Amino acid sequence: EELLERARSIYEGEIDFKGQAFAEFITHALLSLVGAIAFLAGFIAQDIYTTLYIGLGGTALTFLLVAPPWPIFNKHPLPWLPSTTGRRA
Repeated sequence: EELLERARSIYEGEIDFKGQAFAEFITHALLSLVGAIAFLAGFIAQDIYTTLYIGLGGTALTFLLVAPPWPIFNKHPLPWLPSTTGRRA
């Protein structure tokens, strides 16, 4: 039962607000770092393809780290009120 619930939460993609801020920070930091590394490597090698490949590889790595709803992004879930569907006021 616990394994099924964990798989369901991963599939549904629940990320809390602090997790969203952390994912945004990771995205900005990695893309900035990869951009600088790609530029320097391309400048040193005097090859635009080196810059392009390093930049694309870093972007793909960033996507794999940030896009899936990893459990680290849901460490501070907000408690929601129970549903009032079906009750009349």
